Amino acid sequence: MKMNWRKNAIAAFCAAATLMTGSASAAEIKEIRFGVEASYAPFEYKSPSGELIGFDIDIGNAVCAKLKAKCVWVENAFDGLIPALKARKFNVINSDMSITDQRRAVIDFTDPIYTIPSQMIAKKGSRLQPTALSLKGHRIGVLQGTIQETYAQTRWTPAGVNVVPYQTQDLIYADLTSGRLDAAFQDAEAASKGFLKQPQGAGFAFAGPVVNDEKLLGVGIGFGVRKEDTELRKALNQALKELKADGTIDGFAAKYFDVKVVLK
Repeated sequence: MKMNWRKNAIAAFCAAATLMTGSASAAEIKEIRFGVEASYAPFEYKSPSGELIGFDIDIGNAVCAKLKAKCVWVENAFDGLIPALKARKFNVINSDMSITDQRRAVIDFTDPIYTIPSQMIAKKGSRLQPTALSLKGHRIGVLQGTIQETYAQTRWTPAGVNVVPYQTQDLIYADLTSGRLDAAFQDAEAASKGFLKQPQGAGFAFAGPVVNDEKLLGVGIGFGVRKEDTELRKALNQALKELKADGTIDGFAAKYFDVKVVLK
């Protein structure tokens, strides 16, 4: 009995070690630890009972089921997700993270899974537009570490716009409703489902058109992985490919979104 226990422990250790070093095959992946920032509905948020739910959560659970691996969810502030990934707090970022050249310099990504436009919200009737000229002298809330923060700090801050970063999206919405912010800039679906269609969003609306900038806003959303975890990335890509092909991810998207978002 003791010998069997020891063999099992050694086998488990070796499987974990191969995963951490990036040499694990799909069959050796027994557990996937996803890093997530859990206040960004409808992508990842908590039910009244405290359960993690959302589009990204559904995708992560489906990937784990496809790879016959255990899903473990690790909550982390969005702006700390990449440092935490590199520090091995978890091995996959699954938190509506856009693929950009800046992020690719330090981590790798799976193939793009879906794409969500970026858009600003403000009080109904506001004449604010997502331009430096319109926003000069105004306070605009953004989530720390997001592509929207990068865009706003690059395009708007030099022109005199007061870009205010927050650790969670919920804090942005709270300051927007209290009048401490003039507008907020984030994913359009997050703004729609997480705020505009909620009671607290009454009196607010999208301000101006969708903002497009491939260089700063990226080419879609994917899972983030460490550069050395090549086999894990390949396994994730294969699982995601199959889940797209069989319509599973499209089904999740229809559950949460009003527009087509899944990339083929």
